[in-house]
Amino acid sequence: MKFIDEAKIYIKAGDGGRGCISFRREKYIPKGGPDGGDGGKGGDVTIIADDGLTSLLDFKYKKHYIAERGDHGQGSNCTGKDGENIIIRVPVGTVLKDAETAEIIEDVTVDGQKIIIAKGGRGGKGNAFFTSSTYQAPQFAQPGEKGQERWLNLELKLLADVGIIGFPNAGKSTLISHISAAKPKIADYPFTTLQPHLGVVKFGEHQNFVVADIPGLIEGAHTGKGLGIKFLKHIERTSLFIHLIDIAPQTGRDPIRDFEIINKELKAFNPDMAKKPQTIALNKVDITEARERLPILLKFFKSKDMPVFPISAATGEGLDKLVKYVGSMAAKLRSDPSAGSG
Repeated sequence: MKFIDEAKIYIKAGDGGRGCISFRREKYIPKGGPDGGDGGKGGDVTIIADDGLTSLLDFKYKKHYIAERGDHGQGSNCTGKDGENIIIRVPVGTVLKDAETAEIIEDVTVDGQKIIIAKGGRGGKGNAFFTSSTYQAPQFAQPGEKGQERWLNLELKLLADVGIIGFPNAGKSTLISHISAAKPKIADYPFTTLQPHLGVVKFGEHQNFVVADIPGLIEGAHTGKGLGIKFLKHIERTSLFIHLIDIAPQTGRDPIRDFEIINKELKAFNPDMAKKPQTIALNKVDITEARERLPILLKFFKSKDMPVFPISAATGEGLDKLVKYVGSMAAKLRSDPSAGSG
């Protein structure tokens, strides 16, 4: 199934029903008083978070959501029926924005969270409402109010404790497939991962954390290069990062420069993201030439006071220690988010 993480929809709450102009007409009462009933209220449009949904795919096929209008009032003081409300279900992690102003209306982060995104119009008052001792036969009634309407932008940001970041082909998909039940597509070319994957990683006694495999970043990602901004936004919510670095000399890459480029991109996109805790995972230590690089790299990251783990995503070497450490950090940040600040 295609991963859809952005959508634009039109929503319109129901208009209120019109109030009625009516007078009693009964036998032996030739001039009965006003008895026009009120119009019914228009239906509301409500958005509900549903953790059973994983993408905004449904909104690719249906873009207009219009609630029912209220019925008009009738004679004999009969109030019009209220219009039916409509419910729109979105995945947990969806940000609702006004399409015209780009203002964030709501950040939907809890399963079952409800937001009345457009309120139905009130029904108009019938002429019976306006009767008084000095005005006994009003010849008018109110129209119903218009229901609220707007265009909405929906943006889905994954909800994960941990984001795996790094250059394309660093081994992120292999890593998440080994430490969780997620089964991403894996192949030896850049941008194999064209959509984020979520996996639940178990550690310790009945403990777990959610990890997101984010497609590889490249230099200039914050300006939209590569898969750029489309995926950077998915790691804004994570509490910490596993920064996966390919240290195999065969790639011709400089691991330290790669580390610095990724952090530069994080900072350019959102300065707060660059401040999140990072755990460094030096990948491909199963390759002899890569293992020979370890002393220099370990010294560099320890000088920056960063936790660093030599691993092999392919063979599983070092993954137990990495998972245990990251799991304990995720649990700590869950209970005290400020623990990772700075």
